[in-house]
This record gives sequence, C-alpha cells and structure tokens, in this order.
Amino acid sequence: MRSDERGSPFAPHTAEETEAMLDAVGVADEEALFDVPDAVRFDGEFGIEPRSERAVREEVGATLARNEDLTEFLGRGHYAHYVPSMVAHLSDRSEFLTSYTQYQPEVAQGFLQALFEYQSMLVELTGLPVANCSMYDAATALGEAATLASRVRQTTGTRVLVPEHLQEGRRAVLENYITGSDLTVESYPMADGNADLDALAEQVDDETVLLYAENPTVRGCIEESLADLGTLADEHEALFTLGSDPVALSVLEAPAEVGADVVVGDCSLGLPTAYGMGLGLFACREEFLRQVPGRLVGASEDDAGRRAYTLTLQTREQHIRRERATSNICTNQAWVALRAAMHVASLGPGGLRELANDCVRYARDLAAELDDVVGLRAPVHDRHHLREFTVRTDQPAGAVAADLAAEGFAVHTLDDHLLQVCVTDANADATDDLVAAFEEVAR
Repeated sequence: MRSDERGSPFAPHTAEETEAMLDAVGVADEEALFDVPDAVRFDGEFGIEPRSERAVREEVGATLARNEDLTEFLGRGHYAHYVPSMVAHLSDRSEFLTSYTQYQPEVAQGFLQALFEYQSMLVELTGLPVANCSMYDAATALGEAATLASRVRQTTGTRVLVPEHLQEGRRAVLENYITGSDLTVESYPMADGNADLDALAEQVDDETVLLYAENPTVRGCIEESLADLGTLADEHEALFTLGSDPVALSVLEAPAEVGADVVVGDCSLGLPTAYGMGLGLFACREEFLRQVPGRLVGASEDDAGRRAYTLTLQTREQHIRRERATSNICTNQAWVALRAAMHVASLGPGGLRELANDCVRYARDLAAELDDVVGLRAPVHDRHHLREFTVRTDQPAGAVAADLAAEGFAVHTLDDHLLQVCVTDANADATDDLVAAFEEVAR
C-alpha cells in the first residue's frame, strides 16, 4: 500500500479506516481533534526527501566526521569511566529490553530485582534508608529536593541556598523547576573551593528551606565542612541536601553521618559519556518516604512465601489523587539504573573504592606536573581533589584552551585565566601528552 493511500507514511491506517474513526467520534476531520495555537502551528513542508538507508548512513557519517577528534579532559558533572563489556552484553539481553515501560507494576520480576539491587547499593553508599529507582539527572533531582523541602518543612520559608560554584545547567534547571512556587534560589559564597562557612552562617536564617552543598564540589574539591553545614541547616530546620556520586561516595564521608537529609547527584557508571545523558540519584531519610518523587521497588513475599519484588510507591498523579501527588516525574532511567547497578556490582566494594582512589591519585599527580609548567599554577585551590581541579594560566585561558584543542585536547575554560581539567581511568594514559601540550601553549 502506498503512503498516500494511508494519509501519512507513519500511520498504519487507510483513508477509509481514518474516516470511520472520525465518524465514530463525531468530528469532520483530524484537525478537529487538536487545539494547536497558531503561534506554534507549522503548516509547511519539511523539505526532507526520502532517501535510501545507504544514502542516509553516508550523509550522517559525513556529518559526524566533521567532529573534532579530541582527547577530552572535561568533567564538571560528566565523568568518563571504563565500562566493562559485560554491562553491555547483559543489559542488552531481551529480558531487559522492552518497548513497554520498565517502571510499571507489570514489569518482570528480574528487572524489579535489578532495580531493588540498585536502590540497595545507593542506600549503602549514602547511609540513608530510602532511595528511589532513579531520576532523569542530578539537576531534576535537585529540583525535586527543593519542592520536597517546601512540603515537609513546617515554617513558611522560601529560600533555597546553593553554592556560588555550581554547574550552570544545574542551577538553570533548578530555577526552572521551582517556577510557579514561592521558592527563590540564592547563592552562598565559596572560599578557596569550599563553602565559606562564616559567610554562610550569616546568610542562613529561618526563611531557608533548603541548604545545598556538593562533595566533591564542581571544581573537584573535597568539601571539608560538611558536618558544620549539616549542623547549620539543622539549627534552622532547613533540609540539608548533598550532591555527590557513587564513585565519590565510596571513599568520602557517608552523607548520613554528616547530617544530610537528602542526597542527589548523577551516576556516570554503566554508560559512556554522552554530554548530559546519565542517571539521577535520589535518597533521603525514612520520614520523607511518602514524599519521594519517582518510584520505589520493594521486596515482599508472594502467597507461596517466595521472595517477590513490586513497585511499592509511586507518588505521581497518574496513580494517586492529584492533590496528593508529590511530583510529575513520569518516567525514570530504569535501564540506565540497571547498567549502573551492573557496573557497580562488577567492581564490588573494593573495586569501587580502588577506582575512587585512582581518581584522587590521577588528579593529584597531574596537578603536580602542570604546576611545574612555566605559566601555570595547579591546583588553584589548596584542597584535596577527586578527578578534577582548576589551573591558573598566565596567558588568557581562552587562548590556551583553543591552542590545546589544536593540539588535540579539550579542557573547560572558567574565566579569563582559569581552566578546569578532569582525569579519570578513561584518559589517565594521555596525561603525559596533555602536559607536553600545555608546555607548548602556556608560555
């Protein structure tokens, strides 16, 4: 059957079938089914000519070939780690791949068990008793933490305090997330890569509903005042929310031990870097169990006494009364969470700590080598670092980054004389070449 006989190359219905359906619902044409504002209505032709698979592949390949082939030393929330091939082999099994949503009660027991294991790993790493089975990313998880804070806090405060050094996109999503609420976002100052505790103590008051900190910070510094930050938040009944990731949590203080009420973050394990595609983490204290966004998988027993897994809690309006819904999070990253759980399980507790310790050592050694280069100082912040650190250049940072790109390396530019470099197990074998490139371009 030709596509013009169906009315659309993407719909399976014939013109007669479409006519019958329109008659059944009592409208004259398909246009009457939709109310699209003129401002966003498109009534033209896309001008996309049909092509063969081979032609499309060749054109896409030519487009991708225009990308610069750079060795990346980028970080700031997105971290490359070696992913064992078993993760791809196991997660691609048909038992885990389905066109049906993987977060419905009907999902297979095996998938539910995998998500339960993922939640259990997160509970063990954070020390907090409740973890959901994933969010979109760290930014949406932080937005959910802010709205949770506004619900559970007894006073009428509206201030959300975040670090001055915060990933730009994360703050933008947070501000977008709270649009329509009474919440406002304010920054607190940083001192040498960590929270400026004295300045923050002046800023926190009873109007503060949430105090957010990161460990490590976006500049890769280990935050040294977490317990004090937790105490400060507790004194004003603000929710203390901590941003981190599983690799860092394997060697840093457990969030529960420093008073964290909520933990959010991104997990880069189980997937290659994809410039934003990741997995959002969300864990919290048990008293917030019924306020958790997304979904939780629980363990129970069936009527024969066998261990069984089930979606225990779903607090969005699709499943409960709208006024009781805590979030409009519709889906999650179930398959990504599955891959993350597989990666963590393959590493084991010892392997995860070894990976984290390597990332501490890589950053320390590379910073020391760059510090010996004429025209550079690294690390800028006199702190312990994990994965990444900042570099001050005598030359304009933008020009140095551009020259490094010409040499085949990508780094972040922070300001006129500040760069940021990230090193993990994925690019540690290229650090000698990076240092040599810096020696050429930083004088």
